[in-house]
Amino acid sequence: MSAPARTLSGKPLVSIVVACRNELSHIRAFLDSIIGQNMAGMAWEAIIADGLSDDGTFEILREYSDRHPELCVVRNNGRFVSHGLNAAIRASRGEIIIRMDAHTFYSPNYCLRSIELLASTGADNVGGPARTRVQGAKARAVAAAYHSRFSTGGARFHDDGFEGWVDTVPYGCWRRSTLLRLGLFDESLIRNQDDELNLRLIRAGGKIWQSPKIESWYAPRPNFAKLFRQYFQYGFWKVAVIRKHRLPGSWRQLVPVCFVGIQILLLGACPISLAAGRPSAAAVLAALWIALAACYLAANLVASAASARRFGFDLLPFLPVVFAVYHYSYGLGFLAGFRFLLGTRVPSPMPNSAFTNVTR
Repeated sequence: MSAPARTLSGKPLVSIVVACRNELSHIRAFLDSIIGQNMAGMAWEAIIADGLSDDGTFEILREYSDRHPELCVVRNNGRFVSHGLNAAIRASRGEIIIRMDAHTFYSPNYCLRSIELLASTGADNVGGPARTRVQGAKARAVAAAYHSRFSTGGARFHDDGFEGWVDTVPYGCWRRSTLLRLGLFDESLIRNQDDELNLRLIRAGGKIWQSPKIESWYAPRPNFAKLFRQYFQYGFWKVAVIRKHRLPGSWRQLVPVCFVGIQILLLGACPISLAAGRPSAAAVLAALWIALAACYLAANLVASAASARRFGFDLLPFLPVVFAVYHYSYGLGFLAGFRFLLGTRVPSPMPNSAFTNVTR
């Protein structure tokens, strides 16, 4: 397919928008991947919103922007991703907006393929599947579980071979008019702001297309503690999205919280039954908890074996733990977010809060 023509207005046709903070170990490689994009002669710009980095990231951004006039750095005083993306979009001039993330490696044709498919499919947003690229056994185990239906519930963007209509994609490529009509990203959300924007798009009658021709590779967290906090926050902020829209974007999002919630209820009811002088009821509750835990363990081991067969049997010792981290962190975070459904306001975005501190 031929590339779209250069804009005639003198403005860039394409604006790449990025929100980042304290990305010293990744930022040079990421900026090189932007500069190395094949734009087929199209006018373009990259607007990078830095969230008050204090590790040297901002200085590197300024260094690159001094050498490459297509790069523009703006300050994101709100620090968080949604604030930064909106700041970058407002500072941009392009007719097409492409979001990128500093922890992802992009093929040289990433932008070009996105633009072509946005035009050819008639979609309102296009993106590629969430491929991963990692090193080390623990990191590979996290990536392997990330691509398993057991941890994702069958979300299409985890399937690197799927092409078709979906409910969300990583990052995204939109016409500027689409984003302005939707109202940009919700700045009250520290996590899940991209899913929420796509949910608004779908409910407004828009369509999202995923294609494996749009290639990028994400680096998931290799540290189990940081992975736990990440998915705890995903679960926590997912409830805020549900409160806003009155329904979940997908019913699969409720499975982890139901599983974790039932376990907590059964465990909590056991001592209560004993204190009430009903040992037989306590025994039944304990037996139900053991049965539920045994079923989960069996399913976990089967899924771990399947993932190890696909990605390497050296991962087998780590995979059951990784799956448990995915499920329990998301479920516990969702339970912690239930206060949103009771009308409690969304907490103020404090950078050091367990609910808002983005870890790497």
